Amino acid sequence: MTTDSAHAPSSTPLEDYALLSDLRTAPLVSRDGSVDWLCFPDVDSPAVFSALLGEPDDGRWQLKIADGEVVSRRYRQGTFILETQWRSPSGRATVVDALPTADDRANLVREVTCTEGAVTVEHDLRIRPDYNRSSPWVHLRELPEGGSGIAAIAGPDMLVLRGPLLSARGDDDSRHDLSAEGEVGRRLGGSFELEAEQTQSWVLTWCSSWSPVPEAVDASVALERTECYWRDWRDATCSQQTVSEGQERSLLVLRALTHGETGGIVAAPTAGLPEDFGGVRNWDYRYTWLRDASLTIEALVDRGHTEGARHWRDWLLRAVAGDPERIQIMYGIDGRRRLPEHELEHLSGYEGSRPVRIGNGAVDQYQADVMGEVMLALAALRDAGEPEDLWSWGLQKNLLRYCEQRIDEPDHGLWEMRGEPAFFTHGRVMMWAAFNEGLRAVHEHGQIRDGVAEADGWPDVEDQSAAETTRQGADTPVLATPEEIRRWSELRDRLHDEIMERGWNEQLGSFTQTYVPGHGSQEVDASLLQLPHTGFIDADNPRMLGTVERIEQDLVDDHGFVARYRTASGSDGLEGGEYPFLLCLAWLAEQYAGSGRVEDARRALDRLESCASDLGLLAEEYSPEHQRLAGNFPQAFSHLGHLRAAQAVERAEGSAREAAQANSPS
Repeated sequence: MTTDSAHAPSSTPLEDYALLSDLRTAPLVSRDGSVDWLCFPDVDSPAVFSALLGEPDDGRWQLKIADGEVVSRRYRQGTFILETQWRSPSGRATVVDALPTADDRANLVREVTCTEGAVTVEHDLRIRPDYNRSSPWVHLRELPEGGSGIAAIAGPDMLVLRGPLLSARGDDDSRHDLSAEGEVGRRLGGSFELEAEQTQSWVLTWCSSWSPVPEAVDASVALERTECYWRDWRDATCSQQTVSEGQERSLLVLRALTHGETGGIVAAPTAGLPEDFGGVRNWDYRYTWLRDASLTIEALVDRGHTEGARHWRDWLLRAVAGDPERIQIMYGIDGRRRLPEHELEHLSGYEGSRPVRIGNGAVDQYQADVMGEVMLALAALRDAGEPEDLWSWGLQKNLLRYCEQRIDEPDHGLWEMRGEPAFFTHGRVMMWAAFNEGLRAVHEHGQIRDGVAEADGWPDVEDQSAAETTRQGADTPVLATPEEIRRWSELRDRLHDEIMERGWNEQLGSFTQTYVPGHGSQEVDASLLQLPHTGFIDADNPRMLGTVERIEQDLVDDHGFVARYRTASGSDGLEGGEYPFLLCLAWLAEQYAGSGRVEDARRALDRLESCASDLGLLAEEYSPEHQRLAGNFPQAFSHLGHLRAAQAVERAEGSAREAAQANSPS
C-alpha cells in the first residue's frame, strides 16, 4: 500500500453503494441516498455526478429523510430496483430508486412513500456536467404536460427535473426560487413534508440540449414495467438450473453492465477507483474488452442461456470485423476505436488516489491471449447448438490469420502491463487455444474444401474414417482448405512444444509468468490457473499441481486471498502495489475443484462470496487489511469468476458425493 488510509480523505466505502441500470448507464447510489456517480446518457458518457471521485461539490444528488437513519435496503427480488427503509423520530419512509428500462430515454426515478407518521424529504442536487468541468445554466422550463420543471443545460446536454420544485441554494445555505431567465446552477435543494401513505416522486431526464423536453414518465408505471423486465430476464436465464441468490445477482450484474442496443458489456461502470487506496493504479473500465465479452458468453452458455449469449456474440463479430491487423483488445460500447486516456487533475480522487484517469491507454496494446478467449467463447456457443454463419466463421478465420501474423511477437499480457513486452505463458497458451478451437470447429462442425486432408491433419482424429465422416457434412459454413488445416496444426503443435519447454521452470517446479530472461522467468502469475480451462493441460497434471503450489507460496496471502503477480518484481512498469484480485481467488477455487481438492475449493468460494456487499456486488479487489472492497465497482470479471467457480465447486461436490455413495457399503 502506498498511502496510509488513516491519513487519506474519507470516501464512502464501495460496499455502501448500490448499482442501478437501464441497460444504457449504471449509476451508484450510496446507503445514505446520494447518487455520487452518474454518466448520462450512456455508461461511458461524461459524468454529471462525480462525487465518487472527489467531493460532494463535484456533483451528486442526495435524497434523504431529515434526522433519519437507514434501517435496511434491498433490491426487489431479481431486479435493480433499490428500496431503502428510513426511520426518523417522527415517522418511517421507503425510498425507491431505479432507472426505467421500458423506453429508450435516460431517466432516474426517485420515489418516496411515508409508511408511518410523518417525514421530511430533503434534497441536495449538484449537477456538474463533464466531470465537473462545466457548470450548467439552470432555469424553469415549461413542460409538455403543463406546469414547470427545472432544466439544466451545458453544451450538448440537458437535464430536466420533474417533481415538486427545488430552489437555488447559496454557499451560505441561503435560498431563492428559480426563474425562467435562469442562472448558473451550483446547488439546488428543497424540503418536503409527507404524511402516512403519501407518495412523491422526482424524475431526472437526460436529452440533447437542442431537443424538445421529453414527455413525462409516469413513475409508478415505469417502475412496474422495469420490475417485469428484470424478473422476466432473471426467469429466462436462471430457469435452466437452480442457482443461489449470490449467483443470480452475478448473472444480473452481467446483464446490467450490458448495453441494451449494442450488446457491448463494460468491464465496470466506473472510472478511477484505485487498486490501492492512495495509489496511482486508477483506470477507466467503462469500455468493452473482447476478453470480458468472451467470458460472458461462456458464463451464459454454461447456464444454458444461449439466446442471451448470442447478443454478446453479435457485438463481438461487429467489433472485430475488418482488417485483422487492426483488431483491438477493447472498444467503446458502440464499437468505436478511439479511447484516448487523459487525467482529470481537478478531482481529488477516491481516498485521495490520483491521478483520476478517463479513457484507457491500453487500447493500443497487443495482448496475445485475447484471440484465444474469443475463439473459446464462440466454440462454447457453437457446441451448445448455436449455428455458425458465413460471417461468424469468416471472422474466426480472420482471428487465426491475426494470430499467425503475430505469433513471434511479445505482448503486454492479460494484466495490461505497462512495462516491456514479453512472452507471457498464459498468452501463448491462449494462442494455442485459438488454433486448437479452429481445428476442432472444422473437425466437429465443418468440412474441408478444395481437396482432401490427411487424417493426421485433424486434431485428435485416430482414423481416416472419422475424418471422412466430418468431410461429408452438408451445407456448413465452417470450411477450411487442406493448407489451412496443415498450417493451423503446425502452429498449434509448435506452440505446445514451446510452452512445455520454455514456459516451464524445472528448478521452480512450475510454469512461469513469462519466458524471457529478466522479465519474470522466475515469477508466477495467477493467470496460470487458467491453463486447464483451455484444454492445454489437465487440472491434476503434475505440472499444474506444481504451479499451484508455487502460486500458493508466492501469491496467496495469510488471509487466503490471491494476488495477480508480485508487483515488487517491477515487471508491470508501474509504481506502487495493489490489493488481491477477487477474480484470481475465483480461479484458485476453480483449479482446486478440478484437481480434487474439493474442501479447499469450497473454502475459497466461501471466502470470495464473503467479500460481496449486502446487495451481492463485488469489486475488482478486496483489501483484507481494511476489510473493504477496492478497484472499479462492480466488476464484471469478479462476477464472471464467481459464476465459474461456483459451478466448478458444485460439480466437484456432486461428483464427490456420488463417489462416496458408490463406495459406501450397501
